[in-house]
Formats: sequence, structure tokens, C-alpha cells
Amino acid sequence: MNSPTPAVASLDARDHRVFDAVRDLMAVQGMQLSMESVAQHAGCSKQTLYSRYGSKQELLRRVLQRHLCRATAGLRALDGEDLRGCLLQFAFDYVDHFNEPHVAQACRLIAAESAQFPEEARALYRDGAGALALHLAEWIQQRARDGLLRHDDPHFMAELLLSMIAGQDFEKQRFHTPHRADASQRRRWAEFSVDSFLRAFAAPDAIRSPHSNQHRSFS
Repeated sequence: MNSPTPAVASLDARDHRVFDAVRDLMAVQGMQLSMESVAQHAGCSKQTLYSRYGSKQELLRRVLQRHLCRATAGLRALDGEDLRGCLLQFAFDYVDHFNEPHVAQACRLIAAESAQFPEEARALYRDGAGALALHLAEWIQQRARDGLLRHDDPHFMAELLLSMIAGQDFEKQRFHTPHRADASQRRRWAEFSVDSFLRAFAAPDAIRSPHSNQHRSFS
């Protein structure tokens, strides 16, 4: 797993104000987000934004980079040999993030506008979900080299794990259908997903403590 880039590691208070403004405004403006609205929300000038980030596209890339660093923190925080612990923390962070109201709303807006702004949509995917899948694939590949996971296609494995963790919950949210809104329900589902993934791909004796996902209810 690559360590956070200096651009992420050296963020200051002004960066965080600007990035938080982008996060809040994406839930309202989607891909029609303007540098003017970001400047007003963050309490700075447009000139400051352009001098610091260069363009709206670069600003969005930096915001997604911060999210990527946070999303993969669980994979870096624990002993790399604790497969289940690392993956559970990653899964918990993943489902909790996408259940934040502003994130769910931003995703709906972006999906609705993607046909109108195809290049911007592709950039958001590349720097967001696509980059997350690549980082997870790197982590999986390293664990396979360490003999903790079966050697298989790490990109397929990463995509499969992300799909398992997400389940149908995000689709249910999009269609305003009851979903796992309770944190305890989300965590039980994350445990089920991680345990199922490890039963399929963990090397023998790679899991430190026995576990079972049988007899659970996810309603």
C-alpha cells in the first residue's frame, strides 16, 4: 500500500476548510459546483483557490485524495498480518461513509448529471472509486505475497470485496427503500462480507482467531 502523498500529509487548516466546503456543496450542486460558491462557503477568495489549487478539477482531485487516504486508513492502521482486523476496519469505514447524508445526496446528484458532464464524471470515478479499488488491490496483492491470501487476480478480488461490502444498500438508498440505516446493522453486514471473503481467499491458518458468520440476521 502506498503511503499518503505529501499533498495529503501536509494539509493545513485552510485546506480542510476548503475541502469541507466542497464536500458540503457537492450534496447541493453536484458537478455544477463552482469555485465562486466554494470560496464563499470556505470564507476565502476565488483568486486564493486558483492560486492554491490551479483549477476546479485539481481541487476536486485533492478532495478525493483526502477521502482516499481516510478510506484506506483501516488497512494501514493495524498489523498487516491481522487480515480480519484490517479488512473489518476498512469495511466499517466504507459503509459508514456512504451512509452519511451528504455523501448519499452527492452520489445521487452526480449520477443524475453524469450524462451531461461525462468527462467530469469519469474523472470523479478515476480519482474516487477507481483509485480506492486500485489501493485495495495493491493491499491484497501484498498480503498474497506474504502468504496470507491466495494468489489470484488482486483487481478482481478487490472489486468483489467492495461489491460484497456495499451489497444492495446503496441501491436501496437511491430508490428511497428501507436500508441498513442503523450502524449496528451495517457492521453486522460488514462482518458477514469480510468473513465470507476470507473463507474464499484466506490462506490456511492465516486468520488469527476463529470466527463464524452463521445464524445471523441482516434484516
